[in-house]
Amino acid sequence: MEEVMKSLRTRIALGLAVGVAAVTVPLTATAAFAAGPPPGDGWQPVGGESFDSWQKCYDQMQSDLSQNPKYHEATCVSDPQPGLPNFYSEWMR
Repeated sequence: MEEVMKSLRTRIALGLAVGVAAVTVPLTATAAFAAGPPPGDGWQPVGGESFDSWQKCYDQMQSDLSQNPKYHEATCVSDPQPGLPNFYSEWMR
């Protein structure tokens, strides 16, 4: 359980950092890219993390879904960051 909470805290911290970067980067850079939500309505960004593959991110998000009863669906969107080429934004709805 402690490992799950640590992972969740990491995701929350990274999610906040991604949120700040999503606001700051467009204000300071001429050509910034931020991953948008998956197609459909109701998606909420819940974090971001580096994974070896999209499938590993997706599998982790599916296992995290049971800890977030207000959401029924989860996915990942590739969102490379400087120095983090395997970074994925995490979304739930």
